[in-house]
Amino acid sequence: MSLWMWLGAGVTALALVLLAWTLAGQWLIARAHPPAGQFITVDGVRLHYVVAGEGPPVLLVHGASSNLQEFTSSLLPELARRHRVIAFDRPGFGHSQRPSGPGWLDPRQQAELLLKAGEQLGMRQPLLVGHSWGGAVVMAALVHLPERIRGGVLLGGVAGHWAGPLSWTYSVGDLPVLGRLFAWLLVYPLGQFLVEQGSQEVLAPDPLPSGHVERTAVKLALRPSQFLVNVQDTLRLNEFMQLLSRDYDRIRQPLLIIHGERDVLVPFWNHGRRVLPVVPHSELVLLPATGHAPHHTRTDEVAAAIDRFSMAHAPQSGDDDLRQASLRP
Repeated sequence: MSLWMWLGAGVTALALVLLAWTLAGQWLIARAHPPAGQFITVDGVRLHYVVAGEGPPVLLVHGASSNLQEFTSSLLPELARRHRVIAFDRPGFGHSQRPSGPGWLDPRQQAELLLKAGEQLGMRQPLLVGHSWGGAVVMAALVHLPERIRGGVLLGGVAGHWAGPLSWTYSVGDLPVLGRLFAWLLVYPLGQFLVEQGSQEVLAPDPLPSGHVERTAVKLALRPSQFLVNVQDTLRLNEFMQLLSRDYDRIRQPLLIIHGERDVLVPFWNHGRRVLPVVPHSELVLLPATGHAPHHTRTDEVAAAIDRFSMAHAPQSGDDDLRQASLRP
């Protein structure tokens, strides 16, 4: 047997081992993090959601590499004391499906889908809260769907565009063939050793609390399908935001910006400070010594800020269908 044949056999054997590792990892992740809520099908897309509380409606949208347990482990229980709160897995994340087809489901389309799901569940004109990538969903709704929401909250949310490259993993994941090989052979074997470090970067400068990775089910992002969806969402977001931000001066709904002063992943100067002078009815809560996940590290303060903002812009007392919406499974 020639050297090339030996090398080929070795590479094939290694690939099979890595594939088996990934398949076993997917099974373990699914077993450790089953669906936490219920399901609704909208336009042929099956979406996973959790709902709690009574009062003015609030819809929570998570960011990249995440899922709705980002909120069930932080804000949702607090907000549900005085609000009807729904958190969705965005399409393709957590336990929600991604629509089939070659096109990209951009933030405006995701906003339309999630708001339609909320409306089918009885939620009319919610306050839309978006963390990180979910901030783009909030801004898209404020620009294009203002009649369907009563305001927006950016929680360390993406609102601007940026210059410079992203992580090399996105570039590799976007390659036609190599991207899928990378997703199916290397993301889980490598990712399981890096997931705590990544979570620490999100929470910095605060330390990573014990059990945080398990409570937020962040390992769901190591599944090949979710990794590839996240690559698509992240790489295409910048161009979308360049176009969307041109219309921010059209926004007339109220906007609350909650941002960590030491957020280096979605820095305030680019995604908050630049928005304030452009959006007429915007307010700011800037949290000192806080990073990219204030809903985990400053939960009480963030919940109180959203509560005050929501109640200031709550539906009128006569709008019973808004205040006391009955959500059905």
